[in-house]
Amino acid sequence: MGADQPVTDTAVSDGDLLRLLRQAAQEVGAGAWVVGGYVRDKLLGRTHPNPDVVVENGRGHDLAVRFAELAGAPPPVVFERFGTAQVTVPGHIVEFVSARSESYPPDSRKPDVRPASLEEDLKRRDFTINTLLMDFDGHVEDRLGVGMADLTARIIRTPAPPEQTFNDDPLRMLRAVRFASELGFELSPEIAPAMRAMQGRLVPPVVSVERIADELRKMLVSPRPRRAVELLDEGGLLGVVIPELAACKGVEQGGYHTHDVFGHTLLALDATPDDLLTRLAALFHDVGKPATATPDGAFTGHEAVGAELATGALSRLRFPIKEIEVVARLVQLHLRPVYYRSDWSDGAVRRLAREAGPQLQRLMGLARADLAASAYPEPGKLDELDRRLRGVLSEKPSRLASPVDGQDIMRVRGIDAGPEVGRIKARLTELVMEGEIPADRDAVLEYLAGHPDL
Repeated sequence: MGADQPVTDTAVSDGDLLRLLRQAAQEVGAGAWVVGGYVRDKLLGRTHPNPDVVVENGRGHDLAVRFAELAGAPPPVVFERFGTAQVTVPGHIVEFVSARSESYPPDSRKPDVRPASLEEDLKRRDFTINTLLMDFDGHVEDRLGVGMADLTARIIRTPAPPEQTFNDDPLRMLRAVRFASELGFELSPEIAPAMRAMQGRLVPPVVSVERIADELRKMLVSPRPRRAVELLDEGGLLGVVIPELAACKGVEQGGYHTHDVFGHTLLALDATPDDLLTRLAALFHDVGKPATATPDGAFTGHEAVGAELATGALSRLRFPIKEIEVVARLVQLHLRPVYYRSDWSDGAVRRLAREAGPQLQRLMGLARADLAASAYPEPGKLDELDRRLRGVLSEKPSRLASPVDGQDIMRVRGIDAGPEVGRIKARLTELVMEGEIPADRDAVLEYLAGHPDL
């Protein structure tokens, strides 16, 4: 692609991106480097489509404007609050920022910004592994002299004392946990004590609920969600972000369980499929146990209480309503597959499929994780249940619902709309699922007409 040719809808290659940045920097006369996650991930062999560019001498906006012109992209979007400019080209969002220093009032995330040297800018960044610079020819520099060593050692460390780094932006405490779980890195020894000291800063308005929830999402879909929760706990942040789960620590349970409720939850989380909503359900599936524990070790109704607590927690974290409903439903039903026995009727299997609806596979994934997190002696029973579920779901016509509707019931019975219509329809559905009535419209109508006491 020629330098004066506009980009197309096809994603711009990394090579073309760097070449355009190099040309723009030369024309503007700006000293500039790629910094942060793009450089880190390139060295780790990971993809990272969105480079951050740090620019010396306050020329960040100028460089952004010229880069957009060369790339045939729309003009930069400027974020005055953060002193950044963003240019979007196919496949990439490039953010430009002039080297700066920041200080923060104690009750705000709105920084007081002043121009600074490149070294000062690097020292105010979150972690040493994100301070590495790369010029537009691909050469990497370690200006602080610690980033490359920490990357090689797989250590999360802050460039400044962690209390200062976390005070500047308390969300960095969650980012440290997230990077550890995403990359398989360890936190440096001083990080967890600093988190415990600074945990009170991880609250609105200093950090928005939405930013907290976004980091939690990323932790849960990382390759190591269990490790993320363990690090939140070690840093004293679990009780701030998910107090419902923190309350499960020390709640003992017997039977086939080998750990307390918290430990069991971690094991279940570790065994879940890579799916955000299933992992959220695993996180909350037993949070109702502390409130329902009895002296004899029972937790009667904990699934219903847990569904309510999950709804409250995810609402507090401002998750979308549809996601909250799915997670609460999974928590409410999580024991149903666990209680399966071979002597279940086909009707009972159909009822489970009907109640789970489109979340059936997630529910089965959660149940498998729940059993894997204990010493349950019959884990293979879920394979049998899965086979039976596939069988009832493939039935033609389906037996999961009555083939007649409310209008049919009102016409045959000569009644008006009301609760009685719903009751009769539910009973007909039950009889169809149990095999008492053929799954045929005419057969159901005949049964309805012939059983006035239904």
